[in-house]
Amino acid sequence: MLTATIDELRLVALAADDASGYFPAMYARITSEVETAAAAGRFADPQRMEAFARAFAEWYPRMRHDDARVPGCWQAASDVAGDGRLMIVQHLLLGINAHVNHDLPQVVVALAPRGTDLAGMRADFDAVNDILAESLPMVLRSLGTVSRWVNTAAVLGGGRLFDFSLKVARRRAWEAALRMHALADGDRAEYARELDRLVRVLAYMVVHPGPVSSIGVAVGRRCEERDPRAVTRKLLGPLA
Repeated sequence: MLTATIDELRLVALAADDASGYFPAMYARITSEVETAAAAGRFADPQRMEAFARAFAEWYPRMRHDDARVPGCWQAASDVAGDGRLMIVQHLLLGINAHVNHDLPQVVVALAPRGTDLAGMRADFDAVNDILAESLPMVLRSLGTVSRWVNTAAVLGGGRLFDFSLKVARRRAWEAALRMHALADGDRAEYARELDRLVRVLAYMVVHPGPVSSIGVAVGRRCEERDPRAVTRKLLGPLA
């Protein structure tokens, strides 16, 4: 069962007094959806998928407790957690960027015995995309209660764009896992460092979207809840 992992994510979220609580709050709810899907027989191998989901979800709280080994892409998110100029969705995207683009390929490789074919994991890996898509309205509804611009953006196609971005990120994560799985240990470590550097660049783009987009961010931020603890509880929804 993923209950213990969900509880840990929930506690991490509730303990935060800044935007660092947003991502674990959202992730706790999505992990809960994965648990429900596994129990309903949505995966080819429910036990294997549950083990995979647990390993993936546990990567985040474990990283937070190991200050000496925090990857640069996660440090980039942590560095701006107290920056009130960023929109809620920017903080969420920083977490998604680091967890999907950096953590996910390494979790796949860690769970796959050396010399095996990753193809057997692909069906369940792709099935998570469906759960992410199904969870998106829930996430948007929660965001809409603390950020009034979200409902308008969703109507204009922002929800579909967000869903597409997640799918693209997961596809790239799978491609990175394939490349990493074929490498020797030393080369894997170097690949992980290079992956971290790349994901840090993406984090910079999220924080600094350019002069035109920055104007929209400044305007949108005025329509958002300013209390980070209130935002975290809204994102947790029934788990709060």
